[in-house]
Amino acid sequence: MTASKSRKNTFPKIAWMRLIISILLCQTAGVIGSLSTFPAIGTWYATLNKPVFNPPSWVFGPAWLTLYTLMGIAFYLVWQKSKEVEYSNISATVFLIHLIFNASWSIVFFGMHNIGLALVIIILMWIMILTLIFLFWRSSRIAAYLLIPYILWVTFASILNYSILILN
Repeated sequence: MTASKSRKNTFPKIAWMRLIISILLCQTAGVIGSLSTFPAIGTWYATLNKPVFNPPSWVFGPAWLTLYTLMGIAFYLVWQKSKEVEYSNISATVFLIHLIFNASWSIVFFGMHNIGLALVIIILMWIMILTLIFLFWRSSRIAAYLLIPYILWVTFASILNYSILILN
């Protein structure tokens, strides 16, 4: 058996179109949210009292770009198993709803300047991410692991959101 034949048997075939769609879907949620975020960074957000642990603004772009990519790969892995796993339709539905919450957080926080409602949204989003980790685990453990940096970041963002609410 040649090395290429054994590699074909070992590595699953990548459905590139599904992978691209999955990543672009997640990145689109980020773009939608950024339409409210960018105009507010130097104006409204700059005037808020923030906790000492607030990261510099330049950290958020690369962090979210990375997280949206990981989310897209995770979604792709679950999508690939959709015919094999009983809960994959539920997983996909929760994932898509969660993306709506993800984009809406930026619109509510930065666009509407409603820090309290944004806190409610991010807490609901955190619950959905935790649910997704459990749902994705049934389809792909790798997909579940790929969501761990995301839930950690959203945990931090929730604490930051709460702190800004208290300080303002």
